[in-house]
Amino acid sequence: MFDAKTTEFYLVVRNDEEQYSIWWSDRELPAGWHPVGDPAPREECLARIDELWTDMRPLSLRRWMSEHPDD
Repeated sequence: MFDAKTTEFYLVVRNDEEQYSIWWSDRELPAGWHPVGDPAPREECLARIDELWTDMRPLSLRRWMSEHPDD
């Protein structure tokens, strides 16, 4: 049986806050999102995000916290 999900390719994408997601490789990226790497099957992309996204806090929050360590 043909399973379309196994043949779809995605991109790992990252926004300016260094948050990650996946996006269909054949669609235009939404504004503010940038590709990270090459198209791959969904599960590979999700595994890559697990490797890359080690701090869930948005970049702006990490910066603020480093500038205000006592708050």
